[in-house]
Amino acid sequence: MSDYRALYRKWRPVDFDDVSGQNATTDILKYEVANDKLSHAYLFSGSRGTGKTSCAKILAKAVNCLAPKDGNPCCACEACRSIDAGIATDVIEMDAASNNGVDNVRDMKDEIAFTPALLKYRVYIIDEVHMMSQSAFNALLKTLEEPPKYVIFILATTELHKLPTTIVSRCQRFDFKRISSDNIISRLKKISEAEGIDITDDAARVIARVARGGMRDAVSLLELCAGVGKKIDTELVFETVGSGSRDTVYKLIRAILSRDFDSVYGAVSEVVMTSGDISVFWQELIDAYRDIMVVKNTPAAKDYLDLTELEYETLSELARSFTPALLAYHTSILESAIADMQRAYNSKRSIAEIALTRLCDAKSTVTQESLALRVEELERELALLKLGAIQTSPAPAAEPASEGVQAPEPAAVSSVREEPPKQKETQAERPFDGWANVVRRIGELKCSLSVQFKGSYAVRRGEYAFTVYMNAFFAGSLAKNERDLAIVRGVIAEFVGLSKESVSVAVEPVTGGQSGSPQDDIITALGGSL
Repeated sequence: MSDYRALYRKWRPVDFDDVSGQNATTDILKYEVANDKLSHAYLFSGSRGTGKTSCAKILAKAVNCLAPKDGNPCCACEACRSIDAGIATDVIEMDAASNNGVDNVRDMKDEIAFTPALLKYRVYIIDEVHMMSQSAFNALLKTLEEPPKYVIFILATTELHKLPTTIVSRCQRFDFKRISSDNIISRLKKISEAEGIDITDDAARVIARVARGGMRDAVSLLELCAGVGKKIDTELVFETVGSGSRDTVYKLIRAILSRDFDSVYGAVSEVVMTSGDISVFWQELIDAYRDIMVVKNTPAAKDYLDLTELEYETLSELARSFTPALLAYHTSILESAIADMQRAYNSKRSIAEIALTRLCDAKSTVTQESLALRVEELERELALLKLGAIQTSPAPAAEPASEGVQAPEPAAVSSVREEPPKQKETQAERPFDGWANVVRRIGELKCSLSVQFKGSYAVRRGEYAFTVYMNAFFAGSLAKNERDLAIVRGVIAEFVGLSKESVSVAVEPVTGGQSGSPQDDIITALGGSL
């Protein structure tokens, strides 16, 4: 089996054009090298794994290259080969995390007095420069301001805000952005093809998502997965990372929504028994809720999410089950739990189970989010009550009608209602343009009912009569369900500004009638998604 332990070192960028996703920065550096307009000090800032140290080494090669090509090092001359091999004495790489004292800076200042031994420039690459002490920064300040012409400083940091402004102002600053998932996936496929690694497209996308914009982390994770010696799929990636798959996360969310405590506690137990890290799994759960939030709030969610097509369809289904208040309540509990896990390392399982219990039942906690959720539930139930979809306590029996006075008949709840005499059918059917808004409002009140209206339409006959044309199976079911029919009639009445008592709603199957079986009708109504 091949040895993939040096995979990242082998595929590290060799020139500016090979640095993925940092074109704006590398173009400027190439221009400065090609036109001999070098600065005495550079500051590279950005998150980890985005190419800061790699660009620093490429810049060190480019300024010392004996035959540069449009600002890029040739990677073939003696200077380039010595820097690549790490034996060039004039290119000094320092780790400020372990060399952060004033004495280290003073030793460096003593070395600067001597000209380079073999190369044109002596280049100092100081990684994680924000770790230096204040006294070390003060000692470095004068040297950065007026260094010899043959010395170039390249400072790299992941926490720019920790650097003194006096240091930042004396450097030419470049910000390294997170690398896009498409660039990471393209690089992973290139490496996999060259190294003979069998990886699926979905697995490459999951690796890119887990890497969070860092190419180094992505290649390192590919290296770990390839070491197993079998085809890399999404299951292997999640197993290597130490978190459950997205399918496990989605099942847990469904269990939370349905208050299935056995499945909820079983998911936590499975993570623990398979030696998974609960905090990593919890972060996956938080990411899934973030994706649900994006899917729910914008139709262009695919532009912001690194998801497979199947994951996107699943998230769209889950998003329909969440109201804004419910989503806010769940995310607040999740965020609080991850903070508690970081403080109490040995109690992660207990924290997770307590938080999941609170997610299942908003009444078990009193927070602003839980109160907002309970108020939303009361408003929804009140709206259903007004529409007649919720049965109230039975009214007292009516007094027998006095002789000669006929008691009024109860209001009809069937799909056919007699219209006022003056509104007898004299007008032809015309499309009801507000039907889409009616279905959207029904979804807010009862999501399972609104799903039945996929592909439906409605027409208006006169002022008070409406006919809904829908799938035959669901049409027959709706006509027999007095509560659901009351919701439809009430929402239409709200939309057109009439009382629900004066509106009649008829339900008819779409042209073509009923198909071979109820199962076929359901599949047709839902667009074949089953």
